[in-house]
Amino acid sequence: MRIAHPTRSLISLGHHFPSITHLFHSPQSLTLTNTKTKTRTVTVTPLFMANTESFSSISAEDDAKFGFTRAEMYKSNLANTVDPYDRHVFLCYKSPDAWASRVESSDTDLLPKLLSSALKARKDDIVIKTKLTICGGGEGTDGDVLIFPEMIKYKGLKDSDVDSFVEDVLVNSKPWGSGEQEVLIGSHVFVCAHGSRDKRCGVCGPALMEKLEEEIELRGLKDQVFVSPCSHIGGHKYAGNLIIYGPGSEGKVVGHWYGYVTPNDVPAVLDQHIAKGEIIERLWRGQMGVYTEGEKVDEKQLPNGKEVKKSKKKHEESKIQEKEIAGGCCQGANGVSCCSDGSMKVTGDKLIDTTEVHGKTGGGKVSCLVGSWEQSEVLTAAAVIGAVVTVAVAYSFYRRSG
Repeated sequence: MRIAHPTRSLISLGHHFPSITHLFHSPQSLTLTNTKTKTRTVTVTPLFMANTESFSSISAEDDAKFGFTRAEMYKSNLANTVDPYDRHVFLCYKSPDAWASRVESSDTDLLPKLLSSALKARKDDIVIKTKLTICGGGEGTDGDVLIFPEMIKYKGLKDSDVDSFVEDVLVNSKPWGSGEQEVLIGSHVFVCAHGSRDKRCGVCGPALMEKLEEEIELRGLKDQVFVSPCSHIGGHKYAGNLIIYGPGSEGKVVGHWYGYVTPNDVPAVLDQHIAKGEIIERLWRGQMGVYTEGEKVDEKQLPNGKEVKKSKKKHEESKIQEKEIAGGCCQGANGVSCCSDGSMKVTGDKLIDTTEVHGKTGGGKVSCLVGSWEQSEVLTAAAVIGAVVTVAVAYSFYRRSG
């Protein structure tokens, strides 16, 4: 969902009316003089001015405390500051300046509260770990639900529909029976602008959205990249925070989180991350990921992934060796069967026996081998026994021949 900024219309007017800056100071009718054409008169409403101030006016004092020049910028390590999750649900609802600090639990915001409560109540039934965030809505879009990585949208969720929506879509992972599913396209950028929760996000978020919209328009990407404000996503101190959902280099939908993003970083966000699929390492916080057993480990999530694979292979070879040792069965003398109840294990250089032996009559268990021997000791013992048997046989033949 794209956010329309009144400042863009002001910028456009500014090319034709040099005195455009007066618009920021008075709600009265103003006379604007154009050096090339006739004089025109326009009227600015108070609502228009309020929107302009919220997106464009950052005092030096606020910037130093809450904006991009604050002292805490770049002080923390950003990597892996995102809690694990596999699916992200965005509920479109009003605008950031109307959100309560805890909009998902506010008594005055019933739809977000109902959806959040339903997710918590069905947590054990929802197999895919799901995160809920509120994003900017408005007339005609309040109640729309966006779901990633599925890249789908359902329009017009109402209070009475919440339980059926959660049951169908989030618990059973099937299309919602009461709503029409739409497919999302392009890349979707969600910028934390939840000022009532933390002023840092309220200062940085709108400035980032304004810059994103400007750069998107300059690149002709209005139908490919979509920007929305969103509620608290965690990590106020990393503001400006944003999340980008869209197809990765292999076509799979990915969600990457960035922190300490400033307006100066916006060209890199568009040209490097979105256009080329390249991670901006210095700003990267983490990512959404659906990983199943046996799937390739992402080296970003596990930097020592190669070592893990190597260790896993060695462990599997050890298990095969164990199985081969444990699979044998011998038939002993005097009615004693050596069929194994346990197994023989090789641990390092030691041969450990966990096999128990049963007599045919069931009269107790005896150990075929006692304790753990070094392999060299086992071979030595076998050689001694073999030598003794050889001498005994030779002596027996000698006696008979005598």
